[in-house]
Amino acid sequence: MIRYDGPLATTLGSAILRDVTLRDGLQLTGKLLPAEQKVHTVRELLRLGVPAIELGSMARPDLVPTMANTLEVVQALTPLELEKCWIWVATPGHVAKAAAAGARNFQYCLSASDSHNKANIGRTTDQSLAALPEAIEYARAVNGRIQLCIATSFTCPFEGRVPEERILAIANDPRAEGTMDIVICDTLGQAVPAQVAQLITRVRTESPSRRVVYHGHDTWGLGVANTLAAIQAGAEMVDGALGGLGGCPFAPGASGNTSSEDILFATRPDWLTPEIFGELVVLSENLLAELDEPNRSRSAQGARSKAEAFDWVLRPQDLPGR
Repeated sequence: MIRYDGPLATTLGSAILRDVTLRDGLQLTGKLLPAEQKVHTVRELLRLGVPAIELGSMARPDLVPTMANTLEVVQALTPLELEKCWIWVATPGHVAKAAAAGARNFQYCLSASDSHNKANIGRTTDQSLAALPEAIEYARAVNGRIQLCIATSFTCPFEGRVPEERILAIANDPRAEGTMDIVICDTLGQAVPAQVAQLITRVRTESPSRRVVYHGHDTWGLGVANTLAAIQAGAEMVDGALGGLGGCPFAPGASGNTSSEDILFATRPDWLTPEIFGELVVLSENLLAELDEPNRSRSAQGARSKAEAFDWVLRPQDLPGR
């Protein structure tokens, strides 16, 4: 359960963090991490208490090379580990292949705007919706869970502002019956908290009962604020990536995800202690150094400050192996 130890504690409700470093986080990097390192990252995140992970994508390796070894990662994990892991899919064939490898949690993604769906997936939004029932059946065949993920829920890089009614129409489409969650994505990070709260509220109250997930980016500096607004409005899962890594290669103007460290520092789930937070910061720093990527997490920067009287500042002697 995510809680904020402050004046909003009674209104934020409950939510869990899903770390998407190994999928959305890696999409724009130029280096393919070995499957063994990805597996190690999954296991470290789970060991530290992160409740859900997006471990990769079934996107074509020639289009998103950093996802080329996703099925190797799936095959290396245990069924218990895979219960907490999600995989990005966009076609029924993706679900079938991922399920055969052992995956059981599928995030079926389409875009609210046709332009982005064509750039990202190579088909119209309606074509993606038309294929969704078959994808749902493949998930059901292995007792799996499938989410309806709506990218560009607020703005599209090619079409601009996306009307809320467009999102509600997709959320209420009968072809999505059988999806267990609905993911609302601020793909470009251009939304503001009032917009996020309003759309999450409308999806929660004006579409079939499902868990609502919020996926945000920090392009305009509102990643954490938007995430908190989503939780207040009823989102039960929120996405983040270590160090604010990531972005969509098919969405000009998209930058990194909202930082997992920043979300956790703001919300203080029961399992998070300063010591665990310190280990997450180090895990993130090592991964970003391997990828030669900058660390965009403000709380990770704060953890390296010299304000040693603050419990959340890292003390080298307190870290494992020191």
